[in-house]
Amino acid sequence: MEKMENQRRKEWLESMLRIVSPVFDALEKEELHKTMPLDFHEERSEYAPLEAFGRSMLGLAPWLEAEGLEEEEEKLQAVWRKKALRCLDAATDPESADFMNFTTGGQPLVDTAFLCHTLVRAPKQLAGSLTERVRHHLAQALRSSRTIMAGSTNWLFFSAMVEAGLYLLGEKDYDKMRIAYALRSFEGWYKGDGVYGDGEVFHWDYYNSFVIQPMYVDLLDLFGDSAEEYRILKEKVTARASRYASVLERMIAPDGSYPVIGRSICYRFGAFQMLAQAALQRRLEKGLTPAGVRCALTAVLRRCLENGDMFDGNGWLRPGVYGFQPELAEGYINVGSLYLCSAVFLPLGLPAEDPFWIGEDEDWSGRKVWSGGHIAIDHALD
Repeated sequence: MEKMENQRRKEWLESMLRIVSPVFDALEKEELHKTMPLDFHEERSEYAPLEAFGRSMLGLAPWLEAEGLEEEEEKLQAVWRKKALRCLDAATDPESADFMNFTTGGQPLVDTAFLCHTLVRAPKQLAGSLTERVRHHLAQALRSSRTIMAGSTNWLFFSAMVEAGLYLLGEKDYDKMRIAYALRSFEGWYKGDGVYGDGEVFHWDYYNSFVIQPMYVDLLDLFGDSAEEYRILKEKVTARASRYASVLERMIAPDGSYPVIGRSICYRFGAFQMLAQAALQRRLEKGLTPAGVRCALTAVLRRCLENGDMFDGNGWLRPGVYGFQPELAEGYINVGSLYLCSAVFLPLGLPAEDPFWIGEDEDWSGRKVWSGGHIAIDHALD
């Protein structure tokens, strides 16, 4: 049994590092701008490095923060902790060949926010482990993104998350109002049964999972005790997120496929970030087991990864859902954008002995039903 437990986790870890390694290996040497393939939607190339780095860090962060890993994994983790800190230095030092664009155009606000979300997910090993020089450069980079105006959409969470990053860096000038505005606005855009509009309008897509609910939950975890308003809101938001995670679990077919619907579908299994986060934070609804969620997400990972055209000859991601399907990429997507898929790996932040990893394999909802098995009737959130 011990060997099988290790193999489950090992498969996930190897998949995550396979995806993000080209980004970190190049950035660590200050060669990301030079070596990253920028021929896909080339007009977006000035944004690609920060997109690739911030989004790769998004999924990696909980594993970097994890404590008490088994010896072999702990040694690998130590290597990646140092690598991540060196990459943060290279990305934010104005003298670096890979100093990133935090200000020009609108896109940098998005990926500055994803980078800040990694600080929220790894406050000790990232935010708390920076040298004073790197901390200063990072704080300056975050502040510089404030020149970009957020629209009345999921972008409000990007502005709020940047302020959360500054807060975690110990900066006294973080803007509480940008955080409050995002938290209050989305409460008004709740549509019911665990989903929010992206602004006032509802879209059939995965943005509740790509951005809205993961950031909403984590911002309230960070600031929820600072005001009675937030304490009340936190209870509602976390319950909605758990419900939405259950919906995501039921969207996973017996073969690991899932509905190809809405914007940014080329982020692949990043569509299941909120299910992965609910597992990480032990907030799965009653009726979902950690082991069942593990099996469901593993099926999605295997389904996508089985098509080798997902990667180019140098290991960089290519646009698509199953292999190389560039026609599925909107004009705002470049190679860097695709690394949001890393968000599915959040449960690697759980200990190796957690039920998520050691529970016996079991079928998930879709597989149970379509094999003639039995599940509970689904109910809307009150």
